[in-house]
Amino acid sequence: MAEPQDGKMGIWMTTALVVGSIIGSGIFLLPVSLAPLGINAILGWVVSGVGAFAIAYSLARISRDGAGIQAYIEESFGPTIGYLVTFSFWCSNWAACAALAIATASAIAWLNPALQTTVFIVPAAVASVAVLALVNARGARTAGGLCVLTVLVKILPLLAVILAAVLHGATGNAPAGHSAMPLGLAGLGTAVALTLFALTGFENATAPVNKVRNPARTIPLALVGGTAFVALLYLISSSSVLLLLNEHQITGSTSPFADAIAQQWGNGAAILAIAAIAVSAFGGLNGMILGTGELAYSMALRGDLPIVFARTRGLNTPVAAQLLGAAFAILLILANGARATASLFTFVILLSTASVIVLYFVGSLAAWTRSRQAERAIILVALGFSLFALWGTGAEAVGWGGVLLVVGYVLRIAMHRINSRVSTIPPLAAAQAAPRE
Repeated sequence: MAEPQDGKMGIWMTTALVVGSIIGSGIFLLPVSLAPLGINAILGWVVSGVGAFAIAYSLARISRDGAGIQAYIEESFGPTIGYLVTFSFWCSNWAACAALAIATASAIAWLNPALQTTVFIVPAAVASVAVLALVNARGARTAGGLCVLTVLVKILPLLAVILAAVLHGATGNAPAGHSAMPLGLAGLGTAVALTLFALTGFENATAPVNKVRNPARTIPLALVGGTAFVALLYLISSSSVLLLLNEHQITGSTSPFADAIAQQWGNGAAILAIAAIAVSAFGGLNGMILGTGELAYSMALRGDLPIVFARTRGLNTPVAAQLLGAAFAILLILANGARATASLFTFVILLSTASVIVLYFVGSLAAWTRSRQAERAIILVALGFSLFALWGTGAEAVGWGGVLLVVGYVLRIAMHRINSRVSTIPPLAAAQAAPRE
């Protein structure tokens, strides 16, 4: 039976959005940072995987009507907290969009050393954002369809490196040497913060506003199932890289997954892996742009942003809100293209991770207020993990995350005053009544 053409995403597209938003570029570069941590790295994946699953379960507990994350938080803690969580989530997303766009361009540039300059990478990254903004402007189902296609490609390098490790062990080869760093709280905290960055993205399934079919069933299944699948895949594939390459090989690599695959099957296979990694970053960027636009749309519906961003086209597609997020991402890309601001961009990525933890913690608190006693053990794990991961991001990122929330609060006050002068109609009602172009 043909799927209803209502512009909404079903279970497969929503699950692809979860998986596709998680699997971006971070996992493919992460072994470089994890290798010096030794056994802490593997345990970090276990802790992050359990924590991410608990958070996904908590968000699924409150995301059952398809109204968007801001509405879910508002029900428990009121409009101010709902806005601040959404604003923090939104900032985290467009910063991540910039990182994924640059990762896409950098992966393509790996195929030809002549392209490994900012003259190619910056325009290619900007073009990636622009192309996917056009894709998302066609509606949630178009973006969801691209998620399905790219997910099928992006898991191939992960499966390939697992197979390489199995073959390596089957021939009697000894595992590669790894760091002798002992297991400890500091090393584990760093490993959890790093691995969490690679696991973020599943929360984008909570962002679409009235664009998921049968949300009470679809969103929980996609969130929990998709997150569990990727967490397990990440644990096995990342550990496989650590078995195939020694610490020196990993830390000196620009693409450890490709190097591990090349060791088993040669450079031809590595080139195919790099192409798949580029597709992976591109697909992750697609999911991030979709989520970023929906978050701005949600805030604009309530008058927290200019009402123009609440206007929609076609099948309820908030094109202006999508373009706003794309514009911020492009500004970050251009800033990263200048040597003087490269360190600023690196910091923004760290801030992106700290910002999304705000959603994890408050969303888990909201789930706690609505949960049965039997469910609270899982939610308690989500709360504890969120605090531990926030500690792992470092004091500087946490401090600037607080500044970001203050800026967002001031912006909300200003926007409500401006919108109240424009019209006597409440901002939310005015936006909902606005004609669709």
